[in-house]
Amino acid sequence: MKSAVSPRREEDFPEWYQQVVKVADLAENSDVRGCMVIKPWGYGLWECIQRQLDFLFKETGHKNAYFPLFIPLSYMEKEAGHVEGFAKECAVVTHHRLEAGDDGKLHPAGELSEPLVVRPTSETIIGATYAKWVQSYRDLPILINQWANVVRWEMRPRLFLRTTEFLWQEGHTAHETEQEALEETERMIRVYEAFARDHLALPVIAGEKSESERFPGAVKTFTIEAMVQDRKAIQAGTSHFLGQNFSRASGIRFLSRQGAQELAWTTSWGVSTRLIGTVIMTHADDDGMIIPPRIAPAHVVILPICPKPETRDAVLAAAEALRKRLAALAFHGAPLGVEVDRRDIGGGVKNWDWIKKGAPVRIELGPRDLENGTLAVSRRDRAGKEFLQTDAFVEQAPAILQSIQDALYAKALAWRDEHTRVIDSREDFRAFFTPGNPAKPEIHGGFAKTHWCGARACEERIKNDLKVTIRCIPFDAVQEAGRCVECGEPSGRRVIFAKSY
Repeated sequence: MKSAVSPRREEDFPEWYQQVVKVADLAENSDVRGCMVIKPWGYGLWECIQRQLDFLFKETGHKNAYFPLFIPLSYMEKEAGHVEGFAKECAVVTHHRLEAGDDGKLHPAGELSEPLVVRPTSETIIGATYAKWVQSYRDLPILINQWANVVRWEMRPRLFLRTTEFLWQEGHTAHETEQEALEETERMIRVYEAFARDHLALPVIAGEKSESERFPGAVKTFTIEAMVQDRKAIQAGTSHFLGQNFSRASGIRFLSRQGAQELAWTTSWGVSTRLIGTVIMTHADDDGMIIPPRIAPAHVVILPICPKPETRDAVLAAAEALRKRLAALAFHGAPLGVEVDRRDIGGGVKNWDWIKKGAPVRIELGPRDLENGTLAVSRRDRAGKEFLQTDAFVEQAPAILQSIQDALYAKALAWRDEHTRVIDSREDFRAFFTPGNPAKPEIHGGFAKTHWCGARACEERIKNDLKVTIRCIPFDAVQEAGRCVECGEPSGRRVIFAKSY
């Protein structure tokens, strides 16, 4: 059967990705350059991610709040590393109204006394707020998350992966001691790690960023890194230990237990709609999207097959009865999501649409199935269909969904392991990231586990020569004597190098 997506993955991965987004009806480019319209099926994915992460955040003691979209330019300027890191990505508001000119066109008017930056991230504005809230050690810790949109002026936008405006959550916390803040930073990257593994079926490597790859203004940045099907890495989530840098800039001071004025220790952490892009690049195939069941807007889609008008009412009634039975079940503590496709179109068209959308389970139900008490059951993670008794399927549905979830994770893990290499020589390292086929320059490499001496010069030389960066220094990296793959100087542990998005 002809695939839904052209070109295929192995032919042109970037274009394949764009086509999966299109055929799965997830999102489209808007009339505003670099911005996207997230369509209902794609936004349903984000709602599932948001709902499940929000539960995990609240389980770890965080509460939701909301802070302004606009940040005074002077706030951004208070932390030097921060403003340097984001200056080229900022959108700036300089006027507060429009007026008609003599040419009949609208022109900006009412210049602001101070320019306002459209939120690229919120450390500075939230820091200014915390400075008002914190007076004593008794006011700490502050554990807050916000769900919001942000704007970063992307030069090369790509749906979900990099857009000028995108959706995310950003946690911001303030603590009495350095140790508490460090523990919070690691706690939240571990939340992201578990969520990626258990909900998104993404095998990720958790670790610390090198100094050059840290979040602007951070003392430490922790990350989770995923490998997608073109063997590149995607930074899927980050957690930052900010030390006292932003407290100093914003004036977050408190009276300590000893009666002295001290600066708070702060953190920030976040994930975004980039997670959807990561899921697409990890799990989709040439027929479109494949959605891990735990984040599917609908776990089971029922496709009534009504070839004759006289059977339509009976088939639709049976589909609705089945929907109610399935919706009464639970999958990971939440109601099992079921959708009945009542569109008056051919069964083959319906089936193909939901294959492309990546619904985990499809049920075809027609007049003959009513007579036999059976269902035609198809799983998105494998080809073919299975005919099951209705009662048997209802009983097995949660287990089938979990089987799909586990199979997607196992497949992604096997792919990552297959394309991860332990490399010790400079020659082998450079060959690993050098295209073997000039016609397909992206099909090479993967994750290289290799020694690095810690020198920024070596890191920069590799980046400039090969477009390869240190993705992370894994938390589970063991102490191991070796030699830097670039300069040959002594090294005590391996790091992960890869090309990335």
